[in-house]
Amino acid sequence: MTTTMPAKVKFELEYLLKTSPKVLETMLSTPSGLSEWFADNVNIKGDVFTFIWEGSEQEARFNHDKVHHRYRFQWLEDEEEDNDCFFELSYEVDPMTKAVIFRLSDFADPEEIDDAKLLWEQQVVDLRRTLGC
Repeated sequence: MTTTMPAKVKFELEYLLKTSPKVLETMLSTPSGLSEWFADNVNIKGDVFTFIWEGSEQEARFNHDKVHHRYRFQWLEDEEEDNDCFFELSYEVDPMTKAVIFRLSDFADPEEIDDAKLLWEQQVVDLRRTLGC
């Protein structure tokens, strides 16, 4: 008897950041920016980013839509298994207030959603500290 794993569920978080869009873009889309808040170290080869945390590595394919300020990473493991899961970092500038609205989307197993959100909350604390906001 085969048991199928429940599909991962998409969740989204949104934050108001007091920073310039240009600085945030660097933090979301470059290895040097991502290594300041997201991972211990980040390397890039072609369109594949290698994220390193305490000695373990994970690779993700990078896809970006500069017009809409959207940066999508799909773990190669998910890509190989034909899982349409990814994490996406995006932002927009509110035309009235000029505030930068940072959004992130990710997928997690249903029973791990709360833990995944807490992990992202900590990542955003690190991002804010790095940005000085």
